[in-house]
Amino acid sequence: MVGSANQGSKASGTSAAGEPLAAPPMVGNVSGTVLDQSGAVVAGAKLKLTTSGADQSMNRNTESGDDGQFSFANVAAGAFQLTVSAAGFAAQTYSGILHSEETFLVPKIALEVATNVTEVKVGLSQTEVAEEQIKVEETQRVLGVIPNFYVSYDPHAVPLTSKQKFKLAARTVVDPFTVVIVAGTAGMLQGQDHFHGYGQGTEGYFKRFGAIYGDTLTGTFIGGAIFPSILKQDPRYFYKGTGSDLSRFSYAMANSVICKGDNGRWQPNYSNILGSLAAGGISNLYYPTQDRDGAELTFENAGVGIGITAISNLFQEFILPRITPKKHSTEPAKP
Repeated sequence: MVGSANQGSKASGTSAAGEPLAAPPMVGNVSGTVLDQSGAVVAGAKLKLTTSGADQSMNRNTESGDDGQFSFANVAAGAFQLTVSAAGFAAQTYSGILHSEETFLVPKIALEVATNVTEVKVGLSQTEVAEEQIKVEETQRVLGVIPNFYVSYDPHAVPLTSKQKFKLAARTVVDPFTVVIVAGTAGMLQGQDHFHGYGQGTEGYFKRFGAIYGDTLTGTFIGGAIFPSILKQDPRYFYKGTGSDLSRFSYAMANSVICKGDNGRWQPNYSNILGSLAAGGISNLYYPTQDRDGAELTFENAGVGIGITAISNLFQEFILPRITPKKHSTEPAKP
């Protein structure tokens, strides 16, 4: 809070005629900033300030400015309640106590995207709500660096459109961290002379880089966009976060072979399974002849891929939320 509080009455004086002067009103100011879950400012949010005193004429309404900031001046000292609402967001309330001559700085208000059907209809369309949720997911980075876009900390997140699934996949494969990892992997493989058919030198390095990036590209788009669009499945992992460790462990493991459909129901994760098989088959087109997988090895790799997904889910459930900024608070997500 900014400023100082003066809770006592000011000493009264007398007028020229000897009449006692009335004490000045005990008032202060209330101000703050409205943001969304991604940290972006929310302009035009509606704010209603209600005081608990008998004088309800002090109750006021205002809107946040283009910078998300708002301010109420000359507010009666005492308890107050602030209600914040904006189209497409769930309303929030904040309570505080204002002292006389004090400027009360309300902690930054982070509005969550509305998930209630009625709220969505009044404010944003379902597609627009999903777009807001994607913005939040695109800020999620482990240790502030590693992209963690394919996890939702909102168990009631609305389904993505096909366009949004492709957008999320594209955002992942062009992320600078993805490119750096591919570049490092290509260098390591060249140092170990893996994929000998590519040779050495600059040409050999870029062939390896292209092959690894091709795997990343096809795996992400086929398993995260193409099949999820065709089969109407959600490619994201929905964080559970509550319940016993055993129930969360079982949930994470199960999510390697099941997923949420766009209808909100849990179903076999055909997108991930078929995506692994398809990506393995496509890689046979550009790997050196001696390094191409046969059909049997492709199926074996798909099985390994499911196991890796299970391990990844365990990290998502128990470790990564602690080191991933910009995550949602959650309710249980039950399969």
